[in-house]
Amino acid sequence: MAEAVKEQQVEENVPYRESNLYRLRHSAAHVLAEAVLDLFPEARLAIGPPIEDGFYYDFDLGKDERGKPITFSEEDLEKIEARMKELIKDNARFEQSSMSIDEALEFFKDQPYKVELIQELAAGRVDEDGRPISEPVREVGIYRQRDFVDLCRGPHVNYTGQIKPNAVKLLRTSGAYWRGDENRPQLQRIYGTAWPTRAELEEYLERLEEAASRDHRRLGKQLSLFHISPLVGAGLPLWLPKGTILRETLEQFLRQAQRERGYLPVITPHIAKIDLFITSGHYPYYKDSQYTPLDIDGDLFLLRPMNCPHHIEVYRSEARSYRDLPLRLAEFGTVYRYEQSGELAGLTRVRGFTVDDSHLFVTPEQLEDEFIQVVQLIQYVFNAMGFSDFRARLGTNDPESDKYAGTPEMWERGIAAIRNAADKLGLNYTVEVGEAAFYGPKLDFIFRDVLKREWQLGTVQVDFLLPERFALEYIGPDGEAHRPVMIHRAPFGSMERFVGILIEHFNGAFPVWLAPVQAILIPITDRHNDYAREVAEALQASGIRVEVDASGSRMNAKIRNAQLQKIPYMLVVGDREVEAGAVAVRTRDEENRGSMPVAEFKELILERIRTRSLEL
Repeated sequence: MAEAVKEQQVEENVPYRESNLYRLRHSAAHVLAEAVLDLFPEARLAIGPPIEDGFYYDFDLGKDERGKPITFSEEDLEKIEARMKELIKDNARFEQSSMSIDEALEFFKDQPYKVELIQELAAGRVDEDGRPISEPVREVGIYRQRDFVDLCRGPHVNYTGQIKPNAVKLLRTSGAYWRGDENRPQLQRIYGTAWPTRAELEEYLERLEEAASRDHRRLGKQLSLFHISPLVGAGLPLWLPKGTILRETLEQFLRQAQRERGYLPVITPHIAKIDLFITSGHYPYYKDSQYTPLDIDGDLFLLRPMNCPHHIEVYRSEARSYRDLPLRLAEFGTVYRYEQSGELAGLTRVRGFTVDDSHLFVTPEQLEDEFIQVVQLIQYVFNAMGFSDFRARLGTNDPESDKYAGTPEMWERGIAAIRNAADKLGLNYTVEVGEAAFYGPKLDFIFRDVLKREWQLGTVQVDFLLPERFALEYIGPDGEAHRPVMIHRAPFGSMERFVGILIEHFNGAFPVWLAPVQAILIPITDRHNDYAREVAEALQASGIRVEVDASGSRMNAKIRNAQLQKIPYMLVVGDREVEAGAVAVRTRDEENRGSMPVAEFKELILERIRTRSLEL
């Protein structure tokens, strides 16, 4: 479930980190660690946070005689889960306290990963989640249940008994590098989930089974959409012809919508001198997620991690007047980010991806109206995809973090602009501190798929900072130079990730307008092949994507294969159809609609495509 957002909360409008579900899962992670130490006393503890749909804990079990990390077996997981349930029933209290740095270092001296965490806190570098902190920590939080003590800020439930034994499940184990660094020790991660009731757990497990059957990596291979080649490299998908048709259909749809709204297309290079990204702040701010610079004729170049600096240079290519604004530049621009190999997942987590990127340069007076129009475009895109279950999230800066650039006044203006626009649109949105981009606040759209998983898709960001860093100007009606405001926006986000989500949401059975093959002609015998090709040519002439199955397979096998390929319409032709100028129409959901004149079928399918219908 690569790149999924936090699980929808039981408590309405309560952020996940403040919810009872978060406390429940955090507490279950501590009980997991306690159970592992009971059964594997030599284990070394790393970290164990709640995640979007459960929790995990990382352990170091040492190495075997060949020097390889010792791993947990399926039998181990069963024993650990059984021990967890025993510990839960004991109903021990979670007791919170604190220790000075020196006390904590002494107490955890036999737990090297805890010692490193404490040292990082004491040095004021990062917290236990690996996030930068602004100043050194003098005391660390401690939680205890029975004899088990862990380094932790909480929160937790009051007693282990508040975790329902029949609503906890250990799911799987995997390898995980300490701090996500391939050069650090490989740990063993145990994933689990916890829910308030047994019924909710069972519902979740059913969703997991359904998610496995919808996995876009499996369907991508079955439907011949994309391929990951080891010679090309992990995280660098190759789009196969059918996947390319799907992707290009999406791009054409958005390009048309953008043209109608006054966007201007641009194309910019995949690399640029590193100075561009130093000026913007993307380097070294995102240095760890960028590739090693390339030395070209003595200058350092970078594979671009973002498109916005290139678009800024397009703006700067000529003098601008207030009469030129708003200037809306759009590009399907490919960017590159370094991702750990263990974090790569099909299309949803890759190393090279294409963003449906646009940057709007506006006057301060135009900001609110332009922002509203961008949000309306995102809503238009979602409606076309049949995405009705989504919400908005206003991401603001965290005043206590040094992650964010710009002045307080910039942040106040940006947040106020988004609030005003969202309120005018009547959007239902939550405010989440710390979810902003480093250069400005943003409004993210969170989509919930058929499996009730949440994904961040469209985003709109207000930016006062980069126009300042690049000294952007336009001449106002007063004849003086003024600073424009930037709006960053991407309705799809990453094309790769969006397609991965689409595959799973629709289970590969795309609406007709998106389907790579919209209809397939199935001749009953070889003597019907010519008529099938004739019909196919007539449909193709109207822009319909059609294939002919002229293989030697029997008719029922052809129909079955078309269903496996999730082709919307199967058009069977035999003697009667040839004589009547018709096709026998079947749908992928096994509905037999009987014989239909070719002209009538063409009208039907073109109407489905034109209206972007979700129905066959």
